[in-house]
Amino acid sequence: MMTTLDTPLTTPPPAGRDAAAHTRARRMPSTARKALLGALGVVGFLATWQLIPALGIIDARYLPYATDTLARLATMLGDLEFYRNIGRTMTSWAIGLAIALVAAVVLGAVVGLVPVLRRATHTTVEFLRPIPSVALIPLAILIFGIQLPAALVIIVYATFWQIFVQVLYGVADVDAVARDTARSFGLGRGARFRHLVFPTTLPYLMTGLRLGAAVALILAITAEMTIGVPGLGNVLNVARNAGDNVTVFAVVVTTGLLGLLVNLVFRFIERRTLSWHQSVRGEEVL
Repeated sequence: MMTTLDTPLTTPPPAGRDAAAHTRARRMPSTARKALLGALGVVGFLATWQLIPALGIIDARYLPYATDTLARLATMLGDLEFYRNIGRTMTSWAIGLAIALVAAVVLGAVVGLVPVLRRATHTTVEFLRPIPSVALIPLAILIFGIQLPAALVIIVYATFWQIFVQVLYGVADVDAVARDTARSFGLGRGARFRHLVFPTTLPYLMTGLRLGAAVALILAITAEMTIGVPGLGNVLNVARNAGDNVTVFAVVVTTGLLGLLVNLVFRFIERRTLSWHQSVRGEEVL
């Protein structure tokens, strides 16, 4: 007969599908708490924004009320041309990011895997990388005129370095013992790249891609403002020249929301792609 003293003090953890459900259940309060804190942060930010012009700290002509800005944004959401401008901005962003990604991965892998090339290009990379991409705007306009390719030059240049450097770091992080072991087992270059170099470089690549996506969006809007290519940046510039600060801030809020969406999407892709990696697994446990 089992007494209360014989009863186990702890319940064994569930297994299989029950374990996954148990983990999700434990994670839900933490997720809800983060969502609540995020919502409180947004409310606090909007309240502070509303109070600054209301208290006269900054004239409402230069910093419109948050309520006026959100009302203007709601009006703009009913305009088809507003969505067309968002589409133009995101199109240039996507094309520039894709070009930069392909170029950075190919060149980064080649340079990183060939020590002679890495040493030969080190000085050139360190010279070109700090050059602000906006400094290339006059050259881009001179070559391509006020067209999409001129904006792509700016976007690709800035985004390329974000990804290229991460790929170089990833290739250099391949463990020397693992590389020698792969050679001793007779693995060819293709097999070594697929089973050793690529898994090691992938976390770096995903980090560079997430950073590059944000930079590409920033430069897409900057190029539209400075070059005059149609898009949200051009809308922002026209509103600024017309003295319509409410529209200016409404567009700024829109670009911020787009940046947040881009970051969330690429963060999701990164977590899915690197679900096997220690950094993501450790993050999920926490």
